[in-house]
Amino acid sequence: MRSLKYLLPMLVFLVIAGFLLLGLDRNPAEIPSPLIDKPAPTWSLPRLPSAGAGGDVRVEGQPAAGQSIGSQDLRGTPYLLNVWASWCAPCLQEHPQLIALQKRNQIRLVGINYKDKPEDARTWLTRHGNPFTDIAADRDGRTAIDFGVYGVPETFLVDAQGVIRFKHIGAVTPEALRDKLLPAIARVAGPASAAPQSIAPPVPGATSVAAVAGAR
Repeated sequence: MRSLKYLLPMLVFLVIAGFLLLGLDRNPAEIPSPLIDKPAPTWSLPRLPSAGAGGDVRVEGQPAAGQSIGSQDLRGTPYLLNVWASWCAPCLQEHPQLIALQKRNQIRLVGINYKDKPEDARTWLTRHGNPFTDIAADRDGRTAIDFGVYGVPETFLVDAQGVIRFKHIGAVTPEALRDKLLPAIARVAGPASAAPQSIAPPVPGATSVAAVAGAR
């Protein structure tokens, strides 16, 4: 009995240490989301205001600013939801992949601009290009929290029934676009005729929302 008294705490310690080692060894981008294969959160946000004459960041066919956009408006067609910000360095590094995806015209791209100043977001899109069909402004970050976002960028693939089918944490690299995102899109939206365009080099990791929030 006395030996068991000392052995039990050691066993508990070994079990906890094993779980910690497994967690440290995992790629954060591969952590499964509890929202996969479940309905996306219901949300509605104002569209990112237009830059006005001579500086409009909208792509052709994008609705006018000042209106709202939400999950109910997007039902019926698959879409890719990308959470981004102008202050997010990995967002810039993944941006060529989103531009390449937009040129394929395979799926609707919807951006959620996270805790950003509208003027900064507009300037960023004007400078680097706008791949989005719609852009929602999540000024307080609550919608991102509902999606379980803890770092930007994060990308969600939502099917026509409003169910989340895929999630990518961190920057979409050329490899992630080719090997993960495009096959996932093909499963919900059909195959594309063109090959993916790889422009930017791979970028590991994501900018921590908590870290940025503490700095702002």
